[in-house]
Amino acid sequence: MRKICIFLFILLWNNHLINANDLFIGIKYFGLSIHPTGALNSQHMPLKFDKRGIFVLNTGISLNIEYFVYKDIISVKFVQGLYADCVQKFGGFIHLGFRARIFEIGNHSLYGGIGPTFIYRKNWYALDDYDDSFSFFCGNPEDIWQYRFLWYGGELEYNYAINDIFSLSTSFVPGFPDLVNLSVGFRARM
Repeated sequence: MRKICIFLFILLWNNHLINANDLFIGIKYFGLSIHPTGALNSQHMPLKFDKRGIFVLNTGISLNIEYFVYKDIISVKFVQGLYADCVQKFGGFIHLGFRARIFEIGNHSLYGGIGPTFIYRKNWYALDDYDDSFSFFCGNPEDIWQYRFLWYGGELEYNYAINDIFSLSTSFVPGFPDLVNLSVGFRARM
């Protein structure tokens, strides 16, 4: 991890050597959780659209900073998300990753990225009849928080450029086979 941080520092400090282009700031409404096979604890999810908890509304935001290190093709992106999770308990995530442009056609572009992600939420063990047979999160019943660290957290982001500065933006975060998250918002070139 230390080597990665040193590499990123050198890369960002010497950006004129690699033709860095832009800095983008974005904000997105966080969003819609999709549990393709249904949510295990759907009885605790007040903002679900269906009985099985396949579609569940989360209320929150994600803020991101994206710095292009090579033209408008390769970037480093930092994301901080804060939200009420599926059972309306406080949760969040922190992500730092590399991204690359997959395509750009006219005003449409698609980027994909991967990098370490730390996810946290208030402990669900306090819920009546909480079923913990799906053990994605770490944490014990007596802990305040549940958490998970992923080296490989990823994202696909579609952008529609309104003009040279502003774009409408939609993120798709795959967590197959159990969870997919969608969020919408905008990003602006600084």
